[in-house]
Amino acid sequence: MSTAVTAPANPRSRVILASLVGTTIEFYDFYAYATAAVLVFPSLFFPTGDDTTALLSSFAVFGAAMVARPVGAVVFGHFGDRFGRKATLVASLLTMGIATFLIGCLPTYQDIGWWAALLLLALRLAQGFALGGEWSGAALVATENAPAGKRAWYGTFPQMGAPVGFIIANAIFLIINFALPHPDGTAQRSAEFLAWGWRVPFWFSAVMVIVGLWVRLRLVESATFTKAEQVGAIRRFPLGEVLRRYGKQLVLGTFIMLATYVLFYLMTSFTLSYGTAKTDAAVPGLGFAYTDFVVMQIIGVVFFGVFTLLSGPLADAIGRRRLLLWVTGGIIVFGLLFTVFLLPYADPKFTGALVQAFLVFGFVLMGATFGPMGALLPELFPTNVRYTGSAIAYNVSSILGAALAPIVAVALWAAAGGSPWLVGVYLSGAGVLTLVALLLSRETRDVDYSGDLGLGATGSL
Repeated sequence: MSTAVTAPANPRSRVILASLVGTTIEFYDFYAYATAAVLVFPSLFFPTGDDTTALLSSFAVFGAAMVARPVGAVVFGHFGDRFGRKATLVASLLTMGIATFLIGCLPTYQDIGWWAALLLLALRLAQGFALGGEWSGAALVATENAPAGKRAWYGTFPQMGAPVGFIIANAIFLIINFALPHPDGTAQRSAEFLAWGWRVPFWFSAVMVIVGLWVRLRLVESATFTKAEQVGAIRRFPLGEVLRRYGKQLVLGTFIMLATYVLFYLMTSFTLSYGTAKTDAAVPGLGFAYTDFVVMQIIGVVFFGVFTLLSGPLADAIGRRRLLLWVTGGIIVFGLLFTVFLLPYADPKFTGALVQAFLVFGFVLMGATFGPMGALLPELFPTNVRYTGSAIAYNVSSILGAALAPIVAVALWAAAGGSPWLVGVYLSGAGVLTLVALLLSRETRDVDYSGDLGLGATGSL
């Protein structure tokens, strides 16, 4: 009945740039908050008098955004499946950009008391709402315009927004930190950084949003979505269609993504907290200077980016499921090795080398598991509910993984008296759940986007 879509509606360079630039901005905004949540927000917005409680409060607001993400997935997914991907992506980018800029303008606890924390929470929820619609739309722009046999390869470009956004956000924090006067040495945060320097990365997001809007406004709808419109496959209520016919895909997609989320937020947020905590603190850490540890993280994130790109062609060659089964097994083993890499040793150089190796290994696994998700999750659903279905699976997993991971990790770290072994067990447990979901699913590499429009009983696992 249907003929294959032979050419993308957008030039390849525009597809790659639009999917990469948008998610880079979105993840930059998220990382700017994540970094500030460790460095400055505990003291500026949550001065409880106890360092651990203040950090947990800061991470609680960080995690609250994950609760808003499924709401954003439903809202943006509805409009993306009803009216197209382009306008929806522009709206999500604007929402994220405005919320992030306003975080940089907030008064602190010293200025207006606990109202400052409440305003921070509101803007953080707006960030989560926006990201709930961003990722799926960017993934569809990439994969619905991909040439035959290269869908996973194209799907890695929106995924590259995560490592690129991380590097840009943290590099800006480092530059600002170094540029300000440091009476106690450059390895320490200055009074100026706490007073106003932390705001600059949030303000800088406005520049990036302008660039992203320019790129996305030049997009046209993919041929796959246009064909679904032409044959009458569009549904008035995509969410109802997804829940009624694709519940199994939602559940499996959510748990397939779980280990990825837990690993990602442990490697970024938790390790920064643990790595920079003083060795003689009530809940001891490794005692690295902030600047030193962030540089180590950036080195690891370079491997994250490289292996994200490498995972695409490999997933196209051997299949998404087979690749992810092996990588998830690696994540389970990696979680059990936390105490080997993350305990302080007598020789500081040896400790530093082991921690750097830990960050490299963790981010290699992160790239290998994150890269194929840009193709796999959309492939679980037909065109007429692809935006809604993939967005909900991706973002519900963010509640189970990303929202809880930093909070659970800090609590387990404290419960173990400063040892990270329970945190590693937590990661391995998430990996087991993902492994089960993968074993219950089928390979999606050969799903036909142009034929799987949602008119019949298609898209099943």
